[in-house]
Amino acid sequence: MKRAWWAFALLSLLGAGSASAHSGGESPLLDHVRKANDRFKNVSVAVAEGYAPIPCASGQQGGAMGIHYVNGAFLQDGVIDIAKPEAVMYEPTPDGKLVLVAVEYIAFKGPAALEGHLFNFNGAPNRYGLDPFYELHVWAWKRNPAGHFADNNPNVSCNAAKPE
Repeated sequence: MKRAWWAFALLSLLGAGSASAHSGGESPLLDHVRKANDRFKNVSVAVAEGYAPIPCASGQQGGAMGIHYVNGAFLQDGVIDIAKPEAVMYEPTPDGKLVLVAVEYIAFKGPAALEGHLFNFNGAPNRYGLDPFYELHVWAWKRNPAGHFADNNPNVSCNAAKPE
C-alpha cells in the first residue's frame, strides 16, 4: 500500500510540475478554453453571467494575474466545466479598458484535473482567505513566458488598475 501511495505522489508531482511550468508548444487545452470562453472578451458578458470583480492580483515575484471576475455559484458547485470557469481574468489598460487574458478553474476537492492537466494545490491559510483548494490558470489570450498554466504572468500588470 505504501508503494502505491508513493507512486501516486510521484506521478502527481511530475504531472503538476509539467502543468504549471509547461512552456513548449501550445497545448490543445488552450484552444478548447478559447472556444468555450471567447464570449468573455466583453467584460459585460461576465457580469451578465454572474461574475463579480475582486482587486487586481500582483505576484510576489513580479508579474500579475490581473483582475479576477469570480462566479460564486460556480465556485461552490463542485463542478469543473470548461465553459464555466470559476474566475475570468482581465488586465486593466491605461485607457480604462479590461482585456481578457486568462481563466481560472478552482476546485475544493482533489486532486483535480482538466483534460489531463493537474491543478495546483493551495493550502490554508492563503492570501484569499479560502479553505485549501486546487486551481488551474489557463493563459489562453495572453502569452505567458512562465508557462501556459503558471499562476502569474510577467507580461501582465496591475499598474493601470483603479484604486478601490
